[in-house]
Amino acid sequence: MILGLETSCDDTCAAVVTDGGEIRSNVIASQGLLHARYGGVVPEIASRHHLELVNAVTADALERAGLRLADVSTVAVTRGPGLIGALLVGVSSAKALAASRRLPLVPVDHLHGHVTASMLGPHPIEPPFLCLVASGGHTFLARVDEPGAYTVLGQTLDDAAGEAFDKGARLLGLGYPGGPALDRLAREGDPEAHSFPRSAPGELDFSFSGLKTSLLYRLRDEPQASRADLAASYQRAIVAALTDRVRKALEREGLERLAIGGGVAANSELRSAMGELEAAVWVPPVELCTDNAAMIAGAARFLDPLPYPDYLALDASARLVG
Repeated sequence: MILGLETSCDDTCAAVVTDGGEIRSNVIASQGLLHARYGGVVPEIASRHHLELVNAVTADALERAGLRLADVSTVAVTRGPGLIGALLVGVSSAKALAASRRLPLVPVDHLHGHVTASMLGPHPIEPPFLCLVASGGHTFLARVDEPGAYTVLGQTLDDAAGEAFDKGARLLGLGYPGGPALDRLAREGDPEAHSFPRSAPGELDFSFSGLKTSLLYRLRDEPQASRADLAASYQRAIVAALTDRVRKALEREGLERLAIGGGVAANSELRSAMGELEAAVWVPPVELCTDNAAMIAGAARFLDPLPYPDYLALDASARLVG
């Protein structure tokens, strides 16, 4: 049994996953409503609430799995990237839990967790496959030839797709988190009503900063324009950019399987567009698309654990740790 902890941003998460990829529990305590009043995550507030929640969330995960800490064989934790204060809470808690029973500890790259999320459950994707990870902080395409590693083929050169959704929603006067709100509004609009730029900085790279600026100018120049039409057209531009790069990557790499990860994978139009590609597509359940500890414990299955006491000097990292 692998106990995983995830505290890279504003969700306090704990999960128990078996060596075979069965999810025994997956607990997520969201701070979304708390940060909504600020229009985004406040790092210091997130860290303080992780401190308050992490023990209770861990105990809940063990209880839902029908286990005690004595039944756990390995502890896994997100080491980075993310908000450094939030990460430190998870890393410190994981080290304490593991050291109390001299258990091995596996530090996990948060992005690796998203890449391997589709390898959990009864019908996991098998390498080789292409993976699109699109979230609020990261957007990239990766080739996965073995579950313990991945090769980045293309990535965003400025803003992530999730950030583009959230900032677009803010410009349209929608609530936080903006991605789901924009998705809901877009269903009421015409995606062909407005033409937004779909920049192509490189064959497989992404860029969304110009798209946000275009929406800003459109709102300034056409204040009476339908917000639903703007949302639908803006979302279509983001999804089209993602879909175009995925199609090119599948053809270039000669791959027939595709996995999608990250919070943007919950977007209804993106899910529909990916289903039309000439590839077998794995899209995790919504609870495995957003930040969660099951994907961290799942990724740990393919990584080398650190024995006690080697991990006592382990530190968190706000940047990529690969």
